[in-house]
Amino acid sequence: MYQGFDDSLAKSIVHLKREFVKSNDHNGPLSEVLPAGASLPDIKSSTLEYLHRFARANPIYLKSYSSRISEVDCVVYEGDINSYWLGSKKHDTSYQPFYPTWILSAFALASVTKSLGFDQIVDIGSGDGRIAYCARLLGMEAFGIEIDEDLARLQNQISSETGIEYTAIRADATRFDYRSLALSRPMFFISGLPEMGEMLANSVIRQVRSIENIGSLAGFNLMGSHTMKPMSRDHTESGWGGIIASFGLEINCTVTLPTFWTSDHRLDTPYVYTRCR
Repeated sequence: MYQGFDDSLAKSIVHLKREFVKSNDHNGPLSEVLPAGASLPDIKSSTLEYLHRFARANPIYLKSYSSRISEVDCVVYEGDINSYWLGSKKHDTSYQPFYPTWILSAFALASVTKSLGFDQIVDIGSGDGRIAYCARLLGMEAFGIEIDEDLARLQNQISSETGIEYTAIRADATRFDYRSLALSRPMFFISGLPEMGEMLANSVIRQVRSIENIGSLAGFNLMGSHTMKPMSRDHTESGWGGIIASFGLEINCTVTLPTFWTSDHRLDTPYVYTRCR
């Protein structure tokens, strides 16, 4: 287990989210918050401004307003992902529909990736590109692989309006040739909870592991628990434990952060950082 991980930023984001949920400002189907000024560890005011630019350039957010949450001046962004969610559902059931993590969470995920020593982020099922966008803010090389044409187009629109450029690729991640990216030390983010993303994870990890001189240096971020839990009487199990064991991956750390679907819950979403042994 990696011992140098600092989760102070993640804890601060979770605290802000819980205070936000308690407030009267938590209303719309999609609601999230960004501090108005530098108040969280490891996020400079100049970087924070680019997170706001992402929200302002993203059409899923329909309105914003100021609010003071837990003694922090914030901007609340509200919106609706239904049109993109419905479009993303037309693809194979092994692909999770568009459910974004918080913008702050995306930045924290990219920040942890950099602290673990990885040079690049490849976001599989990148949605509106927020993780790749945040990776670029941290000076990392970033790629977004997205099968849905509307979401791929949205990534390019946001990139153009904000001036933050990364490589957005419309492709089926199970068939994409990752050799074409000329990777060196990449972290792959695999979208989809264990019960939905197993086929996708198996395909991507197998392909990456087969790349000479790269497969042994790659990391894989898996969204959801790595603990195997019985789900039914026929002993069907969920959790990433099986995938991690079958590929001989090592768990570095787990980061818990807010996502769109945890806005009304105290529990947030774990992201498991693994790497090849």
